[in-house]
Amino acid sequence: MTIEDDIDEELDLLVARADLDGLIRLIDARCESRDWLGLWRVRQRSRAALETGRQVWPAATLAEHRLALLADADYASRVVDEEAGRFSIGPLTEVIAQNHTWSELRGSLPDGPRRSFVAYERALRGDTIDDDVFPVLDVPMSTCDWEPAYTLPRYHDVGVECPSPADTWRHNWDTITTSGGADEIDDPWVEQAFRSLVETWTSSSNGRTDFAVVDGDARSALGALGLTSARLAPLSMNDALDWITWCGASGGAHGRRRGTATGRFSAWWLLAALGGLTDDWDELREAGELDPLIGAVALGATWWRFDDGSRPHAHELCLVAEVPENDESATPISVALLARDHPG
Repeated sequence: MTIEDDIDEELDLLVARADLDGLIRLIDARCESRDWLGLWRVRQRSRAALETGRQVWPAATLAEHRLALLADADYASRVVDEEAGRFSIGPLTEVIAQNHTWSELRGSLPDGPRRSFVAYERALRGDTIDDDVFPVLDVPMSTCDWEPAYTLPRYHDVGVECPSPADTWRHNWDTITTSGGADEIDDPWVEQAFRSLVETWTSSSNGRTDFAVVDGDARSALGALGLTSARLAPLSMNDALDWITWCGASGGAHGRRRGTATGRFSAWWLLAALGGLTDDWDELREAGELDPLIGAVALGATWWRFDDGSRPHAHELCLVAEVPENDESATPISVALLARDHPG
C-alpha cells in the first residue's frame, strides 16, 4: 500500500466536501503535531482532487509550503519537484533553503535544475557546496569576495517578509540640476537586462519602468529620463548591488517572488551589460575570467540613488551609475534605471 492509498478518513471527507477551511485547520494541526506523513497526504489528496473539479488547490499549495519550510529533509525534499510551488508565494527552492542545510538535503533532493537552485540558495546562506551540482545559473554558487551579504527573505507559516534594503537607508541628499544634450546610446543589452531584472513587476503586477543610457555623466542620464532636477545620494557598491539583487528576487506588489539566487543572476547579467561583457559571457566563464571582470564593473562604477519627488514605493529602484570607459580620458557611460510597482 502506498502513502497515497493509506486510509485517512478525516482528510478524504474534507476533500470530498471541498472544505477548504477544514483542510487548512487540518494542515495547522498536522504541523503542530509534526505529522509530516499526514501533511504529505493532504498535499497529495488535494492535488489529485483537481482532476475531479474540486478547487482545493490552495490547500495543496499551503501543504507544500509548510513541508518545504518545516518538515524534516526527507519530506521537505519531496515537494521540490517540477510540479510543485506553481501558486506559492515564492520558489520552494528558496523556502526549503531557509531552515535546512545542504548536508541535510543533499541525499534527498532529486537530480535536476531544482537541486541546483537549492544549492545556490544554501550557498547564499553560507553553506559550502562541495558536490558536483550543475551550475544552472551560469554564475558561481558561492559569493565572490567583492559581493555583499545579500538581503535574504524570512518565510513564515503563511507568508514571507523581505523588506527592501533601501527602506532602512538614511541619506544626505544633494539637490542637483540635470544636464541635457548628452548623446543617448541605444544599448539593447542594457535594456534587456534591466527589463528582465524587474520583469515580474511589469508582467504580473502594476509596475512601470524607464531607463536611459548616455555618453555623459549622471546628471545627463537623469536629464535623458526627462527630469530637470532631482536629489542624489551616493551609494556604496555593496548597497547598490544588494538593492539590484533584491529587485530581481522580488515579485513586486502582486507577482510571485523569484528568489535570491535568480535575483543575483539578474544583477550579474545587468553588470555584464553595463560592462559590455554579454557577448563574451560564455567564453569568459569557461576561461575563468568572468567573475573578476564582473567584479571590476561593479567596483569601478560610481553609484547613486536618486529621488525625483515621487511618493515612495515599497517596490522601487531609482538608481544611477557612471561606468568609466576603458580609456581613462573618455567620457563615462551613465545609466539611469527607474522601476516602481504599487499595490493599487
